[in-house]
Amino acid sequence: MKTTITKKHSHLIQILIISVLSLNLMGCHTKVDEEITENFTQNGDTIQVQGKIKSQLKTCTVLKQAHQLELITAGTVKAIPNLYAEIGSPFSGRVSAVHLKLGMKTKPGTPLYELISPEFIETQKLYFQAKTAYQNARLILKRQQDLKQHGVGTDKDVEEAKAQYEITEKEYQNTSASLRFFNVDTEKLVLGQPLIIRSPISGEVISNDIVLGQYIKSDDLPLAKVAELNTVWVVGMVKEQNLNLINKLDLAEIATIAFPDDKIKGTIYHIDEIVNEDTRSVQILIECHNPDRVLKPGMYVNVNFTKKASDAAFIPAKSLLQYNDQSYVFLAIGKDKYLRRYVETGITDKDQVQILSGLQAGDNIISEGAFYLLNAK
Repeated sequence: MKTTITKKHSHLIQILIISVLSLNLMGCHTKVDEEITENFTQNGDTIQVQGKIKSQLKTCTVLKQAHQLELITAGTVKAIPNLYAEIGSPFSGRVSAVHLKLGMKTKPGTPLYELISPEFIETQKLYFQAKTAYQNARLILKRQQDLKQHGVGTDKDVEEAKAQYEITEKEYQNTSASLRFFNVDTEKLVLGQPLIIRSPISGEVISNDIVLGQYIKSDDLPLAKVAELNTVWVVGMVKEQNLNLINKLDLAEIATIAFPDDKIKGTIYHIDEIVNEDTRSVQILIECHNPDRVLKPGMYVNVNFTKKASDAAFIPAKSLLQYNDQSYVFLAIGKDKYLRRYVETGITDKDQVQILSGLQAGDNIISEGAFYLLNAK
């Protein structure tokens, strides 16, 4: 006999099948809940496991392992300000001699170039005038003091001569100081001599645009640069949320695109006190020895801040559970007996979580299957 099922009958059969399946699923769910509940007993934070659930739990031992904290950021190489000088001219004039060349080593006072400057000659004239006035005032004061001593001069004359002497002395000292500021030896100064521009620091000439016969203005941009690059700074920017890590870091490793295999060690020299409001970052200065001149000012580099390796306790991330705002694990305290232990966590490295407090090396915890005990609240 052939049975024919109409659309109406088909619809009624589908409803009947879904209802039966739903009842079966509800019955299974209730049975699983009952089985899980029956597989452990709870007394406060202590849980005794029994039955089938034991096969679902895996444990591990908390071990301390060497861990090195790292933070990678971009950086820029910079010459150290006290070891870097831009050479300009304090007066306008024409270059009469050039002594410097690229790569030339310098010491403080090394001649770089000479400048014939009317402004400098006027300064020389003021110096010689002040010197002459000072010498004359000194002679007049001595004469008035001699006259007073022999009963010819008066106190008033002596006081006036002394006041004039003090004024001219101060003017002479000021003009002398202005020349010495430009490394001019006033004892050997000859009126009309050129100004010798000298290096203010030890280092080497890294830039030179000075040409013989060139006219230089006092407000021109610097035409030469001298720097000591055996030690440089690397400027790194660290986000403000990572500053707590930087305070704990001891070293920094610098890598360049040009020399990826050369890892240059550096030490944190200074952490800026001001946060950049646009980038929410703080500037970090790293001091690096640079004898091979691999690091060049203006170069972009990668900075890997690292903390010296130290022992730290780590546990699998899946063994960590959360209740409200607290983290906890199940600590083994006996045969099939576990204690809910709240812990303080640190950083997460791959699938491992650092434990700052709450556990110690040698503790056994549930590493897998802890979710079966989540009903223990």
